[in-house]
Amino acid sequence: MRDNGARTLSGELLDWYDHNARALPWRVGPAARAAGVRPDPYAVWLSEIMLQQTTVVAVKPYFEAFTRRWPTVADLAAAEDADVMAAWAGLGYYARARNLLKCARVVAAEHGGIFPADHAELLKLPGIGPYTAAAIASIAFDIPATVLDGNVERVMARLHDEHTPLPAAKPILMDHAARLTPDERPGDHAQAVMDLGATICTPKNPACGLCPWRTACAAWEAGTHRELPKKTPKKAKPTRHGVAYLARRVDGAWLLETRPESGLLGGMLGWPGTEWVDLTAPLPGTEPPIRAEWRTLPEEARHTFTHFHLRLTLRTALLPMDREPERGAFVLPQDFSPADLPTLMRKAFDLARPR
Repeated sequence: MRDNGARTLSGELLDWYDHNARALPWRVGPAARAAGVRPDPYAVWLSEIMLQQTTVVAVKPYFEAFTRRWPTVADLAAAEDADVMAAWAGLGYYARARNLLKCARVVAAEHGGIFPADHAELLKLPGIGPYTAAAIASIAFDIPATVLDGNVERVMARLHDEHTPLPAAKPILMDHAARLTPDERPGDHAQAVMDLGATICTPKNPACGLCPWRTACAAWEAGTHRELPKKTPKKAKPTRHGVAYLARRVDGAWLLETRPESGLLGGMLGWPGTEWVDLTAPLPGTEPPIRAEWRTLPEEARHTFTHFHLRLTLRTALLPMDREPERGAFVLPQDFSPADLPTLMRKAFDLARPR
């Protein structure tokens, strides 16, 4: 049971949110919600999947493009895989896009195109873990589920002056957040805590003078708020390298292939290439995808993934019309858009394209 102190804090936060809520394309604001407008669970789900490990600024144009093209979950479920992967290109963490399609198709086929208004049932859907299930349950359906993202972790660590480093602190911070989650307006409360972390209780230079919880904040009282949350130091990322082959035919067609479904950039369009191995190992000796006079570019395409840095050696060739590839297929200029490539592959294209 929530105590009076928790009720007071959640009430203060909701009052702050009523006047300071961010306007986001997937959000039903507090005034509209109070007037009876209900959030679209599809929009909530789509935004939460896109926002995983990605900023609001980066997500906004993708969300708007997706909902224009596929306005309902049934529309998305019926989409071609390649179209969805191309629309996702540049947003990163491409397993999310594959799970997005899987989830849309399950909702369409097994739930009549309606997201289940039940936390346990949401957890059964592809690509939906504890955080996303709690976010959909609370924001879309006003179920008092506790949401814990990076913003909420930071707010809870400071509010309670919790010095246990992340990720070990997650259960402790979840317990603190759960004690504050109200039975009334839990969806607004979840968004309010996230907004507080995103706009006031920021990682650097928090605006404590504007915070509705300042007087209750144990870390502010102790003068430790700028130190929190503590984090266990990360291991240094290793560096890997490989080769990418960028072949263009005399008619302007590019040789591309769809990457395997599993692994990094799975299901995405890209340049044929080698495996990516540790930088201390020799470059892999995979045969080029087509017979050609290959030229090695002086520049490398460099990119950082979650767990490693990558350096790609780029080899280019100009081909006659009658040459057939061993791997991949030629894509005509009118059917090719660099924007459909993931960021790494687009970096390679930018270095290799004719000037």
